[in-house]
Amino acid sequence: MNDNKNTMRDDVRGQVDMLVAAGRSAEARATAQSALDANGPDAGLLLALARGHMAEDDDDHDDAAERVFRKGLEAFPDDVALLAGYAELCARTDAMDRPGRHARGPVLLARLRELAPHSVELQRAEAAGSSVSTSAKNTASARRMQSFDTARAFADAPTPQAAAARAAQRAAAAPHDLRLAVLAETTGALAAPGRTWSRLLLRRGLEYRFGIGAVVALLVVLRLTVLPTVPYGVATGVGLLMGLPFLGLRKHLRASRERAAERIAAAATATATATAPATVTATVAAAATEPVPDEEATAVGEGFGPPELPPVPRVTPREYAFAGAGLALLLVVGVTAYVSSLAYPRYDIVAHDSFRGLKGFDLQEEFDPFAAVPDSEREGSTARLYVAEDAAPDAAAEYLVAITTGDFHDLRESHVYDDNGLVPSDMAGAGTIHETWRAEAGPYGSWMRCLRYTEVTTGTPRAMCVWADKGSVGMVLFTAEDKDQAAVEETARSISADFLRPAAD
Repeated sequence: MNDNKNTMRDDVRGQVDMLVAAGRSAEARATAQSALDANGPDAGLLLALARGHMAEDDDDHDDAAERVFRKGLEAFPDDVALLAGYAELCARTDAMDRPGRHARGPVLLARLRELAPHSVELQRAEAAGSSVSTSAKNTASARRMQSFDTARAFADAPTPQAAAARAAQRAAAAPHDLRLAVLAETTGALAAPGRTWSRLLLRRGLEYRFGIGAVVALLVVLRLTVLPTVPYGVATGVGLLMGLPFLGLRKHLRASRERAAERIAAAATATATATAPATVTATVAAAATEPVPDEEATAVGEGFGPPELPPVPRVTPREYAFAGAGLALLLVVGVTAYVSSLAYPRYDIVAHDSFRGLKGFDLQEEFDPFAAVPDSEREGSTARLYVAEDAAPDAAAEYLVAITTGDFHDLRESHVYDDNGLVPSDMAGAGTIHETWRAEAGPYGSWMRCLRYTEVTTGTPRAMCVWADKGSVGMVLFTAEDKDQAAVEETARSISADFLRPAAD
């Protein structure tokens, strides 16, 4: 009868494993509890029940799992599987949330080292705090485990097809193990013809992501330094295009996880159907009439240990290295952006006594439209009026030019385009404004705004343009009877080029 009893226990534990792997934790707990109620304490069934609670990844269920472990260890204090499972639960517990449970982990590990110093149970329990949980379902941890296992399988096999065949054999030998099922489905999908690029991304994803970051960082630095007219969207677009291959890989990985879950669910259903409840109950009742020797109670956990696949570390040394390199890239971009934000172009003002055949008059004492501009340098400013040599005293001026230079690295486009910016739109004086528009930007990422108006005192049609960049602010007024918007902008830019010259280094 002992053989029948052990076979029944193995069947129940296998069925519970399948149900947990299929995500049917409630059914798994009910099955394990029913067997425990019928058969009495059993280390393997208690471990299965505890794992059924742990699979929920919930604080209340973790508390229930701990109660099951404590109950099991009261009856089987030296059971290696129970000790390892309890140690794993403690290691994965937040020390701030459950300090008592977390502190019990080292005690359990010490006991495991005494009983089974070289066992896989001990290795798994020791790695629990720094590895990914095998009970994760379709989460970031599940994806990480899938990628880690698959990349390792391809790296260890001579060909992708050999890796897929080996994974399929291991999954067939342990039909209740979701991790092995996911590995088999994933290697099978990625070993197909035409999936070379996906396998390369899986094994060298860190290097590829770092390459994307390096290219984007380079484009951003170029934009901040020598290519200011190139929009930032170019760097964004390049990064998105280079990241597109990961979408195909993620699709394959997700589909493989779904197929593995379906496989485990089908196996659990088949096992439950094949094991008639009446037969199980009769076997349990018969087994319960015989005493269980101590050595058998200790051995019930055999074959119910962790999977053959090694623990998956939460973070690998390679990931730390690439994370450090990524931070260095961010630092380079950040420092470049900061230095660029503080930099501004230096100009020398050329104040012409005569300009385009016209006589100039200095208006700086009477007219200084930029007196309120922060950081404006008076010695780096000019305001001049230009009229014909023989013009009457009351004749309208042909040009009025006002420019100031300085450190304007905090200047923004709103200072130019808003009506209450550096030079309000009514600066044209007592006149009728006909239109105003944003003009084409000039060098150094500057902004320019133009308007057309009719001067009240003389009836002269005029245009006014105001520009600003990080090193200068300027305003020009001129007669514009027959000029369209493009001609007005070009006139303003040509005047600014005549009065502003890049400063010598």
